[in-house]
Amino acid sequence: MTTEEFTLGVEEEYQIIDPVTRQLRPREASLLPDAERALGERVTTEFHQSQIEIATPVCRTLADVREQLKRSRRAIIEAAARDGDWIAAAGTHPFSRSTAQPITDKPRYRDMAQDYQALAHELVIFGCHVHVSLDDPEAAVGVLNRARHWLTPLLALSANSPFWGGDDTGYASYRTELWIRWPMAGPPLPFESRAEWEATVRALIDSGSISDATKIYWDIRLPEKVPTVEFRVADVCASLDDAVLLAGLARGLVRTCLEQTRRDPPFTPARPELVRAAHWRAARYGLEGELIDVAAARSVPAPDLVRALLHFIRPALEAGGDWDEVSALTEQTLRRGNGAMRQREVFARQGRLADVVDWLVRETAAGVV
Repeated sequence: MTTEEFTLGVEEEYQIIDPVTRQLRPREASLLPDAERALGERVTTEFHQSQIEIATPVCRTLADVREQLKRSRRAIIEAAARDGDWIAAAGTHPFSRSTAQPITDKPRYRDMAQDYQALAHELVIFGCHVHVSLDDPEAAVGVLNRARHWLTPLLALSANSPFWGGDDTGYASYRTELWIRWPMAGPPLPFESRAEWEATVRALIDSGSISDATKIYWDIRLPEKVPTVEFRVADVCASLDDAVLLAGLARGLVRTCLEQTRRDPPFTPARPELVRAAHWRAARYGLEGELIDVAAARSVPAPDLVRALLHFIRPALEAGGDWDEVSALTEQTLRRGNGAMRQREVFARQGRLADVVDWLVRETAAGVV
């Protein structure tokens, strides 16, 4: 891969649903072999047995991303149907109890459960991760430092987890609040260089804080095994359009931040306290309140910050041929609401969280099967 390609890869984590009770159902072991026949190694188990994860192959266009996500969702939905299950994409399940979800029997997951105890058992959450190729290790650190200023609108647009344990949490992304309790989660601090990044990872391993670099779960990170910038801030989106939008925004952001890094290396990262406050507010309010513009250190209406991100990355989107689709999808999400808003609309209209699950199942399959 060259740095000019900015290829994409997307990972989505799905819920396995019991069609009768609408509860999470621990059936990954019976679902996986059928799904593997269609997707091969691109489908894997996850921490809990009621989860399953897919990864697209390398995609060069947003049309590729859309087609590969459609193919992956279709394969998982059809495999689940043959096993008597449904599939839903949301950051949390509206009412299934986390303590009722058995953990997948693998050494890695057993070790995590032993280390993190109650936190691990409560971690019944579902995210979307976007990789953007960047085969320049030093420049990738500059991209990370700049892109962390824009995690807030990415989280607000993708927020899709308002319900937890049968209650409305008041948050747009309660997945975020469950996840950030882990020591290696949330927005990262800025780094001076690749050497500092690598020294930090080594210190975490040497101190016994983590066993390997894959256990760094920051909202944006530089994976050890592939030359990408990985965005991990988002809830998994029920809407295929929202998932494609997230990929387009992430690529535009990497391309823009790379250009700035190479053109103008001096950069003053925002204070971590401000980045953390912005992160919390995006999880709390999503698109419905005021968010923090980290660069300007002020509050602005959520749609204004989203459009500021679009303005910031527009030259990169135009250069990559993505502007028309990304701008249209952004306005669509601002108009109809993110997943959290739409879940609440279903609940307000129909009055049962089971109806919310039904809507999530339909929305996950929309345009796919």
